Amino acid sequence: MLDNFATILPSVPYILSGALVTIKFTVVALMCGLPLGAGLALAKISENKAVNRFAAVYTSIFRGTPLLVQLGLVFWGLPEVIGVRFTTFEAGVLTFSLNSAAYSSEIIRAGIESIPTGQWEAAQVLGLSYRETFLKIILPQAIRNILPALVNETVDLLKESALVSVIGEPDLLKRAKNVASENFLYFEPILMAAAGYYIMVTIISALAKLLERRLRYA
Repeated sequence: MLDNFATILPSVPYILSGALVTIKFTVVALMCGLPLGAGLALAKISENKAVNRFAAVYTSIFRGTPLLVQLGLVFWGLPEVIGVRFTTFEAGVLTFSLNSAAYSSEIIRAGIESIPTGQWEAAQVLGLSYRETFLKIILPQAIRNILPALVNETVDLLKESALVSVIGEPDLLKRAKNVASENFLYFEPILMAAAGYYIMVTIISALAKLLERRLRYA
C-alpha cells in the first residue's frame, strides 16, 4: 500500500486543488440560495394564499426529488427545452442554489416562528412598524436559533457538491477519479478526496462554533 501512495504522491497537489472548485461551488450556491430561501420563508408565513402555496409547492418539489436528478434535468434536460446549454459550473450552481433554497427556507421559517408572538405584540405597543419589528427584534433572535441548522445545510451542500463530478466538473472527487483511472489505483486517491472533504467540514464546524459563541454573548 505504501508503494501505491508513493505512486500517486506527485498527483496530490492536482487532487487537492479540486477543493478550490468545491469551495467555490459551495460559497456561490449559498450566496444565491440563502436569499432565495429567505424569500421563500417569508412567503410561507405570508397571509397571501397564492404566494404561500407557491412556496409550499416549490419546497415540496425540490425536497421530494433527488439532487442528482435535478442536476441532470438542469444540465442535460433544460437545454433541450430552452435551447441554451449551461457550463458544468453554471448548471451546478443553479441546481444547488435552487435546492438549497428549499431546505434553508424551512430552516428560516422555523426560526422565525420559534419567536414568541408576545414579542410581536410588545413591539406593536411600542409603536414599531412590522419592518422594524422584524429586522430589529425578530430576525436577530431567529438567526441565533437557526445558526446550527444553517451550518448543517452548509456542510450538506459542500458534501453534495461532489455530484458535479458526474457532469464533468473537475472538483475534488473528479480529480481523484482521474488520478485513479490513470494509475489503476482507486483506494488511495478516493481516500485523499475523503480526507479533503473531512478537513473542509471540520473547518466549517469550528468557524461556526466561534460565530455561535460570539452571537451568544453579543
